[in-house]
Amino acid sequence: MIDNHIVQYIQKIVGKERVKLSEPMKHHTTLKIGGPADCFVTPTDLRQIPQLIQALKNFNINYYVIGNGSNLLVSDDGFRGVIIQLYHHYSDYSICWCKDRKTVQFKAFSGISMIKLATIAAKEGCTGFEFASGIPGSLGGGVCMNAGAYGSELKDVILSATVCDRDGNLIELSKEALELGYRKSIIQEKNYIVLEAVIELKQDDPKAIKEKMESLAALRKEKQPLEYPSAGSTFKRPQGFYAGKLISDAGLKGFRVGGVQVSEKHAGFVVNTGMATAQDFIKLTDEVARIVQEQTGVKLELEVKKLGFIDG
Repeated sequence: MIDNHIVQYIQKIVGKERVKLSEPMKHHTTLKIGGPADCFVTPTDLRQIPQLIQALKNFNINYYVIGNGSNLLVSDDGFRGVIIQLYHHYSDYSICWCKDRKTVQFKAFSGISMIKLATIAAKEGCTGFEFASGIPGSLGGGVCMNAGAYGSELKDVILSATVCDRDGNLIELSKEALELGYRKSIIQEKNYIVLEAVIELKQDDPKAIKEKMESLAALRKEKQPLEYPSAGSTFKRPQGFYAGKLISDAGLKGFRVGGVQVSEKHAGFVVNTGMATAQDFIKLTDEVARIVQEQTGVKLELEVKKLGFIDG
């Protein structure tokens, strides 16, 4: 239970204006679903985060760290504990050109959006991050999940990341130590919090970079249901298959439960058509997985993270 004493302690660390109580999580997820979090905190300084983690551990308070909430389904009952959001208020960056001016390193706080960082890189004439120009999540979430699109992933450009462990200790991890794989990393296994990351890109023609980003944007607009709230790709890619094709082949495009629907444009997306609930989402995805397995023998696994549910 978060009493007034604990709230005041948190406010002392991050500032009173950075703490909200009973904050609806539907305002902080791209799916636009989710009940209230007991306490919602938005740190602005790297030094605040280890202090906050240590305090929550001492008080035995449950917490969860989010960025843009782009891959997240929060329960209709919300979250009992503290949500720490590292996003707009935690998004500073710096740029360091190498001596040969052929490569450049971007060091950024984990709250910077992938889209913003891709736009900055393009303006600097740096290539290698165009794939992220349509990924709605934060850099921290991207590192945690080894985010990728159109044949490229974070592991292709990242050099290192600074993380915070569950005891509030800061650790710098090399690319190898991050153990990046398909939608996974050591971050998830160890429950680390990504605070900063360094990526390295190459110099290229700004016009060519812009054209590539515009081409990817057009492809996304054509293929993805950008007009509706969603959590991105709903299911992980089964080995040897594509989730969207399996769902489409099962005749489930347009399948609806309450306010959620399998997108008619791309069956790999489940969209919020308005006033959707988390229970709608669970019922629909459970049924989709059941039908696909019944027809094909392939088991679909959610890529979207569930938060605040009794079963996790």
